[in-house]
Amino acid sequence: MPASAMKTRRVAVLADSDTRWKWGALTANRIAQDNSDIRLDGYLLRGRATPTARQLQEVGVPADSLREVSAVEFLRTMAQESYDVLVLALVGGGVQAMLHGLKRVWEGRAERPVVVTGYVGVVYEKLADGLLLRHGADLVLANSRQDAERFRAVYEGVGADASSVTEVALPFLGGAPYTGEHDPYTVVFAAQPSVPDSRKDRTYLLDRLIRHARKHPEREVLLKLRSKPGEHTTHIEELPYQKLVQRLDPPANFKLVYGNMGEVLDRTDLLVTISSTAALESLHRRIPTVVLTDLGVREVLGNHHFVGSGCLASWDQLDEGHRPAPDEEWVSRQGVCADGTYATAFDAARERIAKLLERPGGLPALTPYYTPATAPGYLPGILARHHLGVDGSPLPGAPAHDREPGPVRQVVRRAARGAYRHGVQRVAPVIRRMGEL
Repeated sequence: MPASAMKTRRVAVLADSDTRWKWGALTANRIAQDNSDIRLDGYLLRGRATPTARQLQEVGVPADSLREVSAVEFLRTMAQESYDVLVLALVGGGVQAMLHGLKRVWEGRAERPVVVTGYVGVVYEKLADGLLLRHGADLVLANSRQDAERFRAVYEGVGADASSVTEVALPFLGGAPYTGEHDPYTVVFAAQPSVPDSRKDRTYLLDRLIRHARKHPEREVLLKLRSKPGEHTTHIEELPYQKLVQRLDPPANFKLVYGNMGEVLDRTDLLVTISSTAALESLHRRIPTVVLTDLGVREVLGNHHFVGSGCLASWDQLDEGHRPAPDEEWVSRQGVCADGTYATAFDAARERIAKLLERPGGLPALTPYYTPATAPGYLPGILARHHLGVDGSPLPGAPAHDREPGPVRQVVRRAARGAYRHGVQRVAPVIRRMGEL
């Protein structure tokens, strides 16, 4: 189609971490109409997990503009700018706060963007809590048929409108299908920042990975890490594997790697994890994939989500050459689209957005399930964390950043963030250990 015939959609993405930026920006591109081009403006919500420049580069999803904002500053921008679509790639409480804030700033406005939200990966905990905090968006994306069914059941079960639930797939799937073993045969362990969370369990997993490398010197064994020490992702990492490995003596065929997961999967023959979304990326490409049972199959680990997948196995089995065979019916319900249907997975969302944008008279006001009437003991605290009152307006004394921070404020902010991370990664674990004495 000639460039002159392309429609340009203005899309904004508000994200609070590197993984949510990746999900939000890729979702924005996936839900764009085939006959449209998009201008993507990125907003990074200021907080403990605001991604660094290195993390953004590793994610590899460009934007036409990208800047860091507070919640109040973002709402002020949304009152002034005109977008077609807004993707809220935030934790549930952040979505809820923005929905109430946006409802206020768009009050009386004839037209507003279509508001889209969802989840970065599989939903294996806090299903009702997270879903109800996201209620009120025009589209609540479900990454699989199974999630779509569960989402609708939760909304209908509390008497909330479930029409916003829209089935899609994970937006970051892709890459060439697995065609056979590489030389050398490569085993990749996809680490997670917070699962497991104890030193004992993380040291155990690291030890088993190193033992596997020693047992199979002909293989390359990679520990795929999400972030470097001091960087934050969606979840806090108190005990980075980089520090734990310093006390060990791994063999030459064991390596730490960073970078884009898709590029790492290009050379992977066996993907091993506790419950990382990387398992779904791997299954999409039909790479042999194992979800470990060594620490049990438990909700706190998230690997219970893979019951029935055919992927559950232990390091003992892997050491002896076990090759998992995924259950095709299970895979088809998880938004993995290994059957070649990925190209059409976002059609329903595109059609729904197109209809909403063409709605005569614009869109109605946002109507979250939680209001001061339905959740008077819960909602005010959610909003206050983002310096908003129960009506969505800024609280007295809320930070208002109308301009870029000056050099002094930048230094203070970096120092404060560094102190917070030091407290999380160094001080808090010590206090907990002392409490266990």
